[in-house]
Amino acid sequence: MPKMKTKRSAAKRFKTTGSGKLKRGHSHASHILTKKSTKRKRGLRKPGLVHASDANRVRD
Repeated sequence: MPKMKTKRSAAKRFKTTGSGKLKRGHSHASHILTKKSTKRKRGLRKPGLVHASDANRVRD
C-alpha cells in the first residue's frame, strides 16, 4: 500500500508548534477593512491556535 499523500491545502494553512498544537492564521483580514476597527485588524494579524476538538480532524 503506498503512503497517503499530504493534503496540500491544509499543509499550507497550518503549522505545528513545538508542543504539538496547530497554529493557524485568522480570516477576515484581506479586504473590506475600512469598517473594521484598528484593534480588530491588529488582532487578526496575530496567529491563532486550532481548538483541541478540531485538531485531530485537521491532522488527518
